[in-house]
Order: sequence, then structure tokens, then C-alpha cells
Amino acid sequence: LLDDIVLTHSLFLPTERFLQQLHQQYPGGQWGRHWEGTRRAGGSPPRWEEGAGLQRKRAVLAVLLHFLETYKGLLQEEESAGKVIKELYLLIMKDTSLYHDLEDEILKLHQLVETVELKVADETPPPNKQVKPLFRHFRRIDSCLQTRVAFRGSDEIFCRVYLPDHSYVTIRSRLSASVQDILASVTEKLQYSEEQSAREDALILVTMASSGGAWGVGVSVGRAGGSSGVLTPVLCPVAEKAVLQPSEECVFTTLGINSHLFACTRDTFDSLVPLPEEIQVVPGDTEIHRAEPEDVANHLTAFHWELFRCIHELEFVDYVFHGERGRRETANLELLLQRCSEVQHWVGTELLLCEGLGKRAHLLKKLIKIAAICKQNQDMLSFYAIIIGLNNAAVSRLRLTWEKLPGKFKNLFRKFENLTDPCRNHKTYREVLAKMKPPLIPFVPLILKDLTFLHEGSKTLLDGLVNVEKLHCIAEKVRTVRKYRSRPLCLELEVSPAQLQTKAYVRQLRVIDNQNLLFELSYKLEPGSQ
Repeated sequence: LLDDIVLTHSLFLPTERFLQQLHQQYPGGQWGRHWEGTRRAGGSPPRWEEGAGLQRKRAVLAVLLHFLETYKGLLQEEESAGKVIKELYLLIMKDTSLYHDLEDEILKLHQLVETVELKVADETPPPNKQVKPLFRHFRRIDSCLQTRVAFRGSDEIFCRVYLPDHSYVTIRSRLSASVQDILASVTEKLQYSEEQSAREDALILVTMASSGGAWGVGVSVGRAGGSSGVLTPVLCPVAEKAVLQPSEECVFTTLGINSHLFACTRDTFDSLVPLPEEIQVVPGDTEIHRAEPEDVANHLTAFHWELFRCIHELEFVDYVFHGERGRRETANLELLLQRCSEVQHWVGTELLLCEGLGKRAHLLKKLIKIAAICKQNQDMLSFYAIIIGLNNAAVSRLRLTWEKLPGKFKNLFRKFENLTDPCRNHKTYREVLAKMKPPLIPFVPLILKDLTFLHEGSKTLLDGLVNVEKLHCIAEKVRTVRKYRSRPLCLELEVSPAQLQTKAYVRQLRVIDNQNLLFELSYKLEPGSQ
């Protein structure tokens, strides 16, 4: 029950109020001051108060300890919560000498508070904060090969914002920055006057997806000092544009695979065109044709495990229920969902850019083998994404390619299709998952689907009372994520130039994410296939 409340309290009680209630329950606040006033007046407190006070303090400590253990890094983003926790912590520390029975709990509390960097509004932020790269926007190979770390809303990144003439400015921005904040930084870089910004020609922020054929090694966001190349195919891209509202936050983690940010005036919006081809990429051999299936699968699993480990379990609650932290603290989850989509498009991209029929059939066989190894690694996210990619209509229509696939792999693929069949609420997949032991990477979109069903299927409050059964069901689903990550992943990966090349390839997938373009490539390869 304690874990249920800590995981889900934001559905009915904001974190700051939750901690304030906890503070009030600790003897030493209003309750404790009443007791102290009685003592000073010459009276003595009732005999039950002393025992009850110890029990109450122990109860408050238990809740606070569990809260800190659960939230950890998220508290770095909660200024008001950090202040309440520090006040309560100081109050509790005064009791160290009075209550020897609480020594173990107080020692544990001290260790947790030392570990968790609480953020307080009046404290000076640490200087020289490290700038983190988003995994889809690497600018240097060393960034690509680094182990992924969790993102927080206050983390800073470098961002390129393009102008209508395709020049750009590079700004340093918080990950959770609003559109208004980004435009303010761009305006400052461009040295716009306040009068000019207030007029009708003030800048607007636009996201432009070169979805007609852009490749997925974008450089909109990343480290400073890297190369400026943008990989695009030779086909002419068709842009999709959207104006972002000033109040929107966390723009960077919601950018599409092949999207860039543009700043322009409303008058120049219609004339915006995608970035020109700086490096032309034609169909041909990529690392997938040279690498062994085991190496590709293992590096997929290793990378996705890093991304999965970065997700705080409360991100699932905030993502589905739009909690108090909102999108500010779901960046890691959104990045993993985008990666899942990227792997799906990668499968189609590689197959449809492989022109020779025999070579394409061999690649199809290799992709099925990669999916099988991912399943063996208990990486169901990669497995699911590859099978969905192979079921893309632009791929499944390639009759000649599928006919050349050996019968053994045709049967294996049918078996995998049955496993990913959504019938009866993904019954087959759930049965297979239930037999797996941690560590494992689940198909995360299905967890979000389950949470959405729980949210929409019942009310949080019933006649003014909290629906504890709903909270328990939500917490149980979140606890499955905790169980999947309860043991470390142990994959033996060689450290050699060839392996590093494969690792870099897997972490920098180049994809075409436009279905119309994929169909064009498909019909070019096999015009008569159905």
C-alpha cells in the first residue's frame, strides 16, 4: 500500500502537498509544538503520547525513506519539494539523540539525502553543467559510443535552429525549455531589438520534417564543435511544417526522426523549404550487409537496455496520466518510443535500398535472424520493432523477395508473427513474457496501452474518495518495469575496430520515415508484386 501511494499519489495529490502533509504529521511540527507548550506550562503530556510520538515518527520516516528511494533523481527538478524535504530532514535529525530506536532509519535517511541532490530555489546552481547529446543527434563518433545517461528537464543541450536561408544559430538550452524560451535565445543570438520582437515580424518556431526522404542522422541537437553534415537521399524531399505554440515545452524530445527547428516570421513561413542535400547518399552497401547478425542483435539489445534503464518508473505514470511534472520528466521514455519507431523504419529502409533480388533476400533472412537473437536476448522491444518493420506494407508486398526466402525462415517468421499478434489482448506475447526472468526489455508501447486502459476504464475519485483499487493496479503495472530491471544485463561484447563500427552503426541508424517514399522504392524494385 505504501508503494502504491508513493508511485501514484500525483494522480490526486501534488507532490509538494503530499510532503507538506507528511511534515505536519511529524511530531515537532504543529503537533509537537502543542506538546512542547504543555510541558513549559508545568504540565506533563499524557502517557500514551510518548509511545504514540515514537510510532508516528517511525511511520513518517518509513514514508519519507520510501519516497526518497523511489524518486531519487527526479527530486533534482522539484524545487518546492526539495525545500520541504530539507526542512523535514533537519527536524528529524534533531531526534537522533532522543530516540535511539530510530538510529537505523535516521542513518539511512542521512545517506539518501546525501545521495539525492535536492534542488532548493535560493541555492546557486552548480557551474559548468555538462551538456548532454540526444542519441538521435550525435555530432561525433565518441558521443555515439558513450553509455547513455538519464535526461532530466534541467539538463542542457546544444541546439541548431535554422533560418529561412538555411543559415543557423546554435543555442544552449534546457531540455524542458518552452518554445518561448528557445525563441528568446534565438532572438538574442540574432540581436533582434525588443521593439522588433514585439511587432508583427516577431519570430515563430517551426518544426519541419523532410519526410519525403530525409535520413535519420539529424544534427538539430547535439554537442558543439561537431560536423555540420546532414545525410539525405537523392530523392527530392517534401516538407511537412508545423508552427509550435509559445507555451509548448520539451520540443527537443518530441522532434520527429528527420525533423529540424526553423525560426522565421509569419510572412516567410510559406516560403520555408527543407534543408538542401549536403551529402548525397545513394542505395548501396551499409554496415548491415557486413556485420554478423549476432553482433547487430547484441548491440541493439545493449543500446536499448541503456535507454530502458534511463527511464524512471514514474515517467510511465506521468506520460499516461499527464501528471504534475508533465512532459518535463518523460524525456527518457519518449526517446525510447522514438527509438522503437526508428528501428521499425530502419528495417524497411535497409531492405528497400537493397537493389539486387538475391542480396535483398539474404538481407531479409539476416533481419529475421537478428529478430530471433533479440528474442533470445529477451529484448522484446527490438524483436517487436523488427517484426513490425518486416510487416510494413511496402516490404510485405515484395513477393519475389519473400519467395526466395528459405522455408526454414518463412516458418520462423510466421511463428514470430503469431507471437506479435494483437489478438486477445496480445495473449501469446504476454504468456511468453510471463515465463521470462529478468533482465529483459519489454515492448514498452504495450505497457503504456495497459496503463491507458486502466486510466480510462475507471475514475480516480469516487464520491470524493480515492479509488485505491485503481492506484493499486497502476502501481502493479509500474512494478513490473521494476522487476524487469532488477538484475543487470550481461552481454559479452568484444572491443575491436569492427565491433566499434557495428556499435556506431546500430546507434546511428539512418532511416526513411515517409511511407509514400518507401512505397515508391518498393514499386521501383518489384513493380508487379502484390
